[in-house]
Order: sequence, then C-alpha cells, then structure tokens
Amino acid sequence: MSLSPQHTAFLFPGQGSQAVGMGKTLAEAYPVAQQTFAEADEILGYPLSRIAWEGPAEQLNDTRNTQPALVVHSIAALRVLQQMLPNFHPAFMAGHSLGELSALIAAESMSFAEGVTLARARGEAMHAAGGGQGGMAAVLGLDIPTLEAICRAASSDAERVEIANDNCPGQVVISGHKAALDRAMALAQAEGARRVVPLAVSVAAHSYMMAAAQQAFNQALEATHIQSPAVPVVGNIHARPLETAKAVRADLQAQLTHRVRWTESVRYMLQAGVTTFVEIGSGNVLVGLVKRIERKTQRLTCGTVEDCAALAAA
Repeated sequence: MSLSPQHTAFLFPGQGSQAVGMGKTLAEAYPVAQQTFAEADEILGYPLSRIAWEGPAEQLNDTRNTQPALVVHSIAALRVLQQMLPNFHPAFMAGHSLGELSALIAAESMSFAEGVTLARARGEAMHAAGGGQGGMAAVLGLDIPTLEAICRAASSDAERVEIANDNCPGQVVISGHKAALDRAMALAQAEGARRVVPLAVSVAAHSYMMAAAQQAFNQALEATHIQSPAVPVVGNIHARPLETAKAVRADLQAQLTHRVRWTESVRYMLQAGVTTFVEIGSGNVLVGLVKRIERKTQRLTCGTVEDCAALAAA
C-alpha cells in the first residue's frame, strides 16, 4: 500500500455515519484529536464530545448534534493524519452532503470554528423544518431514469417525492412527503427494485421540503467567512470543483433542496487521475460506495487509532 498525493482524494462522511463512541479512542491516543473535540465544546457552548462519546444514541442522532459531531470527528482525524504526514496534500477533497463542510474546513475555505458553528446551524434549521411530514428511503437495484419516472408518478401538487442522493449505481435515496414517499416505495417494488429500505430519519433532506430551512441556514451562511479552497473540493450540486468563495456559498445553499451527485463526483475524480480514496472521520460508507463505482481503486479509512497507524505506515 502506498499513497501518492497527486492520485489521492480525501472524502468526508455525512449523516448516517455517526455512532456512539465516535472519535473517543482517537482523542485518548492523540492530544491533537482531544484538543479538537475540546475546541468544539467551547465553540458550541455545550459538551458535544460527551454526546459523541457516551450518547445516548437518541441524543447523538438528533440532527442538531449529529451534524457538528461528524464534522468534529472528521477534522480531529484529519489533524492526526496531518501530524503524521505533514507535507501530504491530496489532489481533491469531497464530502457527502454535510461532509462537504468538513471538506471545506480541510481545504481551508473556512475556519474550524466557522464550520462547526455552521454545521450546528444547518442541523437546527433542518430540525425546525422537519415537521414530521417528510421521510427518506434507499432504493437498491433501479437506475436513475426509472426512479425519476417513479417519483413523477408518485407526486402530486401537494405531496412530492424526489431523488435525494445518487450514491452509486444501483443505490439511490429518495426523499419527500411521507404519503408520496410511500407511493414511490410501492411503485419501486412493483418495478423490480431489489430492496426498498425506509431510512430512520424525520426530515426529507435534499428535497423541496427543506425550503423551510433555507432562510435560517442562509442567514448563518451569510455570517460565515468563506474563501477559495486551497485544495479543489468537488461540490455535491454540479460534481465539479468549487473554485471560488461564491461557488462554495452557492453549492452549500443549494444542497438543502437538491440532490447529492455522489456517483458523478467520484467519476470526476477518477477521470482526473485519482486512484486512492481516503475516508476521513466516522465509518466507511463512502469508500464502500467508491468500491461500487470503481473496484480498481485503493480505499482506506482514517477515523480510528488503527486506521491512522496503517496510513502512517503507508
């Protein structure tokens, strides 16, 4: 196993990757990780680290805590990696949905304090807009055109369902009003989907139902100092690098109500010569998706003490 900066991309996970205990052993082993969690507690004014490390799960799974916790774990792991490999700069960075904030902090487009504050504000805005009327489901085994047609058929003027995440070929997440979502799930099964799995969420992320969260999030975004990323960050909305502060703002703003084009984002990086993907933070969901998109890749994780030791050895 070897790492070549010009052929490597750092990936940052989004919601769904959280787990009680995330980052705890990393913080116990590395002072810089401990310091990162302590810094976040001070920025937010409450013990986020305790929620991440001890739970309970219901509290960690509250999107107001989930979002900043995932960002903090990713940056703690990144800082450990940077201590081990101080001159290593990847060719690209990308984050899945919320993970884009972690990627932007890592690429020096915004400070850690600004990014953590924005993650909390994003969680609060989405929580307030949830209203219990929305939901999401993963559909396995159907392609995008088929699912787009299903979503159109299941939607009405009052109740809509849309594609939220194009994760990898054969794995797509749909999102919207519960009634329309139920209709779409039934149609997907009738169309021959391998599996249709309702997700344990109370909000319809990346759909029109998040429009109610837009104003509060936009205000928080306006107050955030953003600059051009020092490393290219492939954005979720257009699956292309965000090269200016204006492009970063536009992508983050549009994210709430638009789909995550993850398959296209990974393919863009592959076409640009990336052969190694390192997922930084909690879990291994994203490298699993990369494997489904292109098996001929080197896929690594950096979120635990063992991960960091293996990467340093590489």
